[in-house]
Amino acid sequence: MTTANQLRDLDAIRTDFIEKIGVIAKSEGVPRIAGRVLAMLLYDGEQASFGQLAERLQVSRGSISSSVRILESQQLIKRVSRAGDRQDYFQIVENAFANMVEAAAARARRAAVEIEETLHAIPESEAGARKRVGSYAAYYRAMDEGLGLTASALREKD
Repeated sequence: MTTANQLRDLDAIRTDFIEKIGVIAKSEGVPRIAGRVLAMLLYDGEQASFGQLAERLQVSRGSISSSVRILESQQLIKRVSRAGDRQDYFQIVENAFANMVEAAAARARRAAVEIEETLHAIPESEAGARKRVGSYAAYYRAMDEGLGLTASALREKD
């Protein structure tokens, strides 16, 4: 049987997790509320409606709306419906974390291509610049490769 103190401890752990993920999301250029929505859906493991998300996270429905659009576009959550219910619900997608890693790999790949375009334009006579820019492109290529392997491993686990 769970005591009142244990319930308070669990609620504090949940609240702390949701806030931590909000801060992490913000540091990665994603709105803090979107991180909190993701964290709540992940921690609770349940579907939640717009209204439930807004109420539980104590934010406006507008903030929830823009946050779920971001998370849906990143293939981290999906919109689901329930028979006889007109509300939309949201839940974590299968392979959400592999999707996150694949998106990071795609960003690294795009960066490498952009840098390599510049590298190809630098004359052979500019050996120092070519070496430095080439190293920078190699960094992004290595990131892409490593993240690709990570995404594959995550997909195998799911």
